[in-house]
Amino acid sequence: MAQPEDAEALVRAFAAAWDRCDIEGVLAMLAPDAVYQNMPLPAMTGQDEIRTFITPSMSAAERMDWQFLHILVDADGSRVMTERVDSFIFPAGKVSVPVMGIFEIGGGLILRWRDYADIGSFVRDMAAIGMAPGPGITA
Repeated sequence: MAQPEDAEALVRAFAAAWDRCDIEGVLAMLAPDAVYQNMPLPAMTGQDEIRTFITPSMSAAERMDWQFLHILVDADGSRVMTERVDSFIFPAGKVSVPVMGIFEIGGGLILRWRDYADIGSFVRDMAAIGMAPGPGITA
């Protein structure tokens, strides 16, 4: 198991890679067979599926801003729970979405990652700035 401070540092580094829109940096912190689920969408397994999902939004954004409101880490460092606001900064405007995220950690990598957000609000906010959300995201 990871030390709690190592698990938190990994999640913070993961967020920093998102903030830079660094797709390869994001993927480097995920296990090759990582599972990501952006609730209520179906789970994605493996870096290739996750890359396909995150690339459109990350490529369109000038930058991101993951603002952590709370971070809780299991005593054994195996899980990190985050309350945050993820902001996508596009040339056309900014879209922010409140998110609860859970990261399961093992071997210094993110094994499973689940985010819970109001997808309908995200889709409406994207439409308001003339943007379409990534693949499979509908209200």
